[in-house]
Amino acid sequence: MKKFLVAIDQGTTSSRVILFDKSGNIKFISQQEFKQYFPKNGWVEHNPNEIWKTTLSSLKKVILKAKKLNGKILSIGITNQRETTVLWNKKNGKPIYNAIVWQDRRTEEFCKNLKKNNFEKKIQNKTGLFIDPYFSATKIKWILDNVKSSKLLLKSNNLLFGTIDTFLIWKLTNGKHHLTETTNASRTMLFNININKWDDEILNKLKIPKKILPRVKNSADNFGTTNQKVVGKEIPISAVLGDQQAAAVGQACFEKGSIKITYGTGAFVIMNTGSRKITSKNKLLTTICYTLNGKNIYALEGSIFIAGAGVQWLRDKIKLINNAYETEKIAKSKKNNEGVYVVPAFSGLGAPHWRPDTRGLITGLTRNSDWKSLVRAVVESVAYQSFDLFESMKKDGLKPKIIKIDGGMVANNWFSQFLSDIINLKVIRPKILETTALGTALLAGYQIGEFKSLNEIKFKWKKNRVFTPKLNKSLRNNLLQGWRQAIRKTLA
Repeated sequence: MKKFLVAIDQGTTSSRVILFDKSGNIKFISQQEFKQYFPKNGWVEHNPNEIWKTTLSSLKKVILKAKKLNGKILSIGITNQRETTVLWNKKNGKPIYNAIVWQDRRTEEFCKNLKKNNFEKKIQNKTGLFIDPYFSATKIKWILDNVKSSKLLLKSNNLLFGTIDTFLIWKLTNGKHHLTETTNASRTMLFNININKWDDEILNKLKIPKKILPRVKNSADNFGTTNQKVVGKEIPISAVLGDQQAAAVGQACFEKGSIKITYGTGAFVIMNTGSRKITSKNKLLTTICYTLNGKNIYALEGSIFIAGAGVQWLRDKIKLINNAYETEKIAKSKKNNEGVYVVPAFSGLGAPHWRPDTRGLITGLTRNSDWKSLVRAVVESVAYQSFDLFESMKKDGLKPKIIKIDGGMVANNWFSQFLSDIINLKVIRPKILETTALGTALLAGYQIGEFKSLNEIKFKWKKNRVFTPKLNKSLRNNLLQGWRQAIRKTLA
């Protein structure tokens, strides 16, 4: 009988479940998109029931496929969009409000007030994060303050909070387990990453009751088994990782100094810093890369809020393209960018600016600019934003030499080459682009003893293509100068 590992990859725009064999090859993918809600300017929400339904139906399809392939699913790993916040009724599992998505900026004013009392330094020392609407803490606070039923449920001890991993574990185990793990907890702005505990001082300051929070476990651990009634089968859940950390594992970034960037809805750089926590002086986040047997491996992270989401905007909102694959051909069809830049600050700017108040800007338009100029500018913007992150790393004294890339956008060869040209570094694309799902599936295999060491996982990583910088220096400088000017205008 064949042996399989399953990854539940619950992302910002879709839920997908992937069936892997033990070598890390993809055998089957089931994926479903779900609706994005934008109730007000800067607000972003998902329906948690829709997230659950799309996940469950995709999982059932994968279980059926494994059976058809005459195989046995050994274990499930979960990876998820981070920071997105759900509060639900413990008795019936019903969410009391929509999930507030990581991109949501509604708590901007509250964050400004928090910063006033010099609380940010304390937050950074304890959690590795800045005070920003991006993280879960102020989203929880907003729901507690604005949703009436939260008060009643709190009184009767029937209110629970979770990031998406926690919500899915709760649903998959039919309410038996209320759990999370360190990489997801480290993105809430409530978790002390020095001692791996929820921080009482921060909880008191924000008036968030500790009793609604899940128990925190290792990244590879026992998270219970799926409930027969719910899923149709009992399967152990043996690993959980936030999506960016899962991609770091999938890219075999186990050595100190190794770096990956995932270009999904947003783009996220993670650099493994080993067992030592490095605090950035240049607006990068300190976070947990993964935790095994109670020991943290830390990382520095830079977060770009809009990468693939910019391409989605071109497709769904201004309808310049029918699908993401067209962007490569369109970008190639123009000799250069003709001085057109798009700063996609649709939900503010992330690292290294951390300006939730900014909004998107198009600059450099002339009579000669056409719709193709706009498409190319959106794709280019992702490389420029990546350059800004690497500049921050350099200022922190970290000098990356090779970057591993993954995520939907890097299937675009033009983009991958342009990225290498702009950041002036060698860029490696792996054979399996689904590194987020792969990382959590392999870690689940590690937890149940299918792989004896991380080294064994490391050898499953295979490269597909290497991109090396080819752009001449003065052309590169001109492009970056145009970008800096566009950023200055945006921040002004």
